[in-house]
Amino acid sequence: MLDVPAPTTDAGRRLLTAAAELFYRHGITAVGVAGIATAAGVTKKTLYDCYGSKSALVATYLAERHRAWWAALQERVDAAPAPRALAVFAAYRDHGELPLELGCAFQRGAAELAGDHPGRAVIVAHKAAVRAEIERLLVEDLGGDRAGLADHLALLLEGATFQRGLDGTPDALDRAATHARSLLDGARVDTATP
Repeated sequence: MLDVPAPTTDAGRRLLTAAAELFYRHGITAVGVAGIATAAGVTKKTLYDCYGSKSALVATYLAERHRAWWAALQERVDAAPAPRALAVFAAYRDHGELPLELGCAFQRGAAELAGDHPGRAVIVAHKAAVRAEIERLLVEDLGGDRAGLADHLALLLEGATFQRGLDGTPDALDRAATHARSLLDGARVDTATP
């Protein structure tokens, strides 16, 4: 569900920018279409003309957030030394373009959106993509079957990201990265042992 199209008009982009700020700051369900339209300087009719529904705007917001974060992640991965799975932790810790002081937008959205909401499908796809990327990096850097280790690192990352939303600091992500490095050091020893 990450193939949600990006807005193509100026009004659509202004609506998305306004919605992204409001959804992240106040919550998806707390923000109405009138508030989004007002913040974007357009009418509610324009919002519906551009997106069709608030649900579609929410899905676009989440898909755009994924695209921006994914691009930043790939830059980190491309520049990172092995084991590159640690770059995922660094991306969550240091991604400056998208604010994280309130926690992960996807975790926050998952707490608000019902299972049949189109935004929920974007959240599920995003989290699955992150977990799959961790496994891909582990396999490329360490070899072998790394599904179990990828599960551990993904859960560690999710918990630390949630904690960041509670305390507003990256401390939990720093601790999680330290634990992840220990797990990866152990995996490298296992790989090197004949």
